[in-house]
Amino acid sequence: MQPNPEAPRGPIDASAVPRFAGIATFARLPRLDEVGRADIAIAGVPFDSGVSYRPGARFGPSHVREASRLLRPYNPAQDVFPFGSQQVADAGDIVANPFDLDAAVADIEAGSRALHEAAERLVVIGGDHTIALPLLRALHAQHGPVAVLHFDAHLDTWDTYFGAPITHGTPFRRASEEGLIDLTASMHVGTRGPLYDKQDLEDDARLGFSVVTSEFVEEHGVAAAIERMRERIGGAPLYVSIDIDVLDPAHAPGTGTPEAGGLSSRELLRMLRSLAGLRIVGADVVEVAPAYDHAQLTAVAASHVVYELLSAMAPREGGDREDT
Repeated sequence: MQPNPEAPRGPIDASAVPRFAGIATFARLPRLDEVGRADIAIAGVPFDSGVSYRPGARFGPSHVREASRLLRPYNPAQDVFPFGSQQVADAGDIVANPFDLDAAVADIEAGSRALHEAAERLVVIGGDHTIALPLLRALHAQHGPVAVLHFDAHLDTWDTYFGAPITHGTPFRRASEEGLIDLTASMHVGTRGPLYDKQDLEDDARLGFSVVTSEFVEEHGVAAAIERMRERIGGAPLYVSIDIDVLDPAHAPGTGTPEAGGLSSRELLRMLRSLAGLRIVGADVVEVAPAYDHAQLTAVAASHVVYELLSAMAPREGGDREDT
């Protein structure tokens, strides 16, 4: 049988080229310039000038790509071929100024807008969480306010650090203030640990976020968390933002601001599978810091997070699907 010339171009055949050989694009997918246009482009943003504690997430994109070599074409958990039902390609990295935060944010927004000319949707590998703000600015130009489903140990709706209004702890406050997010459909999942003040939670609610804490997941289970997530999101266009520190340090030690008592990788992946059928318009996976990783634990988890996002974004027959 002759190959279908219109079929998506998938990963390199691991039976012909060993997984440890060749250029480490995400999941060994083709480059965007090799396919011309993609349904989903995967882009790195090697930037961490907005961190408040451990640096190193600028090396996250290459680290996650390297760990993604072992991903395979069929996802049995979601019963989908994420690379066969849509064209997914690696767009390389969006280059951002490492010395000037304002310039970097402008670089990332411009780079994101440019990639949207060649790809319907973006999944971005960071980099620190500062990058969510320019990515949301670019998305807002296409979709208006979007629901933000934010997996993180932290709220990231603080106001300033040392007087700086844009850091990795402030992107969703700025996004809310700028009207980039849907205040009725946004949510944090997996938050935990100490806060500066009880006022942090009051401010967060005012900025448009509901919260499912790690303690809620522990007490009520993943299915209850999924129910709350889907009820909150509804049919809104959805941006999924995942700080890898939502996972417990046992599952993701390689990150900048670890907090004990987090989700397991299995819990997070199940939650992401439940998003299949929702209108996901973009996503990011951030804060992977290789210098603190061990045996690629964090990178492997992050690569599977991206894989489940791509699978949830894949077209399906039969409409929405719930995984509770």
